[in-house]
Amino acid sequence: MTSPKDASHSVINREGVGTPLWLASASPRRADLLAQIGITPARIIPAAIDETPHKRERPRLYAARLARDKAQAVYAAHTPQDIFILAADTVVCVGRRILEKTDDEAQARHYLSLLSGRAHRVWTGVCVSYNGRNVSRLCETRVRFKVLGAGDIDTYIASAQWRGKAGAYAIQGLAARYITNIVGSYSNVVGLPLYETANLLSGLGYKG
Repeated sequence: MTSPKDASHSVINREGVGTPLWLASASPRRADLLAQIGITPARIIPAAIDETPHKRERPRLYAARLARDKAQAVYAAHTPQDIFILAADTVVCVGRRILEKTDDEAQARHYLSLLSGRAHRVWTGVCVSYNGRNVSRLCETRVRFKVLGAGDIDTYIASAQWRGKAGAYAIQGLAARYITNIVGSYSNVVGLPLYETANLLSGLGYKG
């Protein structure tokens, strides 16, 4: 995922759309996923927050906290009325170890070695802020990689698809050839669990 801090001063306006929903995310994949279910955010406003995990913070709680903090940050900066603010954060973890976004090749190789031949979890926290009220959901998906040989890792590193990705991979790209099994939401691993997000929004009265 693209880090919100990299685009914290960027605001994309989509005038005339008429959809009362703002997306508090710098990730183009989340906007694409929303479009898949017929939602086009009226504005995309990346949230500038501190994404440092708290000491001994569990991955699922970390994902939930960041989603909530992003929604609240955008609400506090703009205090919109009658606008739904949607935020999310996706965390890849092995056990309780969080595999962060990486632009370092050595770290990417290390992460791929950790994922090789084992299952790991992907958590996404989703939060909607509406008129100062925050409602959240958590989604978990289990993903299993085949045993990765040195050649597999070299090929993936050469693709550069690991750059800026949590866990050093993107399931919607070349990494799909190495994934033997997923249990749970596929879109969750991409960056936004669509079923849970749609139900969260509809439960709050969003009609977009």
